Amino acid sequence: MKARGAGVVAMRHFFGLLIGLVTTAALLLGGGWAAVTTLARPVPGVDGAPVSSTDAKIWIALGVMAGIGLLLGLVIAGRVSPLAGFVPSMVLLAGTVIYALDARRAVSLLTETPTFHEALDTAPVGMSTLLASGVYAMIGVALFLPVLMPSRWAGRRSGEAEEYEEEAGEPSYY
Repeated sequence: MKARGAGVVAMRHFFGLLIGLVTTAALLLGGGWAAVTTLARPVPGVDGAPVSSTDAKIWIALGVMAGIGLLLGLVIAGRVSPLAGFVPSMVLLAGTVIYALDARRAVSLLTETPTFHEALDTAPVGMSTLLASGVYAMIGVALFLPVLMPSRWAGRRSGEAEEYEEEAGEPSYY
């Protein structure tokens, strides 16, 4: 029985690692592209122009940002392995530390070669903007805090679901 439990824990952390890698890619590439796309348009407060309903690229970028926010919320608050938050937090915080020590080197580490899709060629500009503005530092800290909670590392106990199925006449909390 213990071997089966260890296998479940190992798979939980393996899937957490995969989720962390996907989250890192979404934050860097998707967030960088969305930041550059939305920052390329005039600020609505300056000229009073709302987001155009015909400009699909802006709406897609806002949707990408909302999707990344949803993914971050699920990683931070969800019942997944803490590796799902640890991997992207270390990438973002390490990039921030490198930027604080040597900004030129940090920007040069960002990919400048064409990616697997030409639409993402502008992502490094957005990534450097998010890095320089401290957004990556904030997200990195937010992703790292759940890693510090011991309850995230322990799996669910087998009797945890049975605790809630008590008889109505037997209050066990007194």
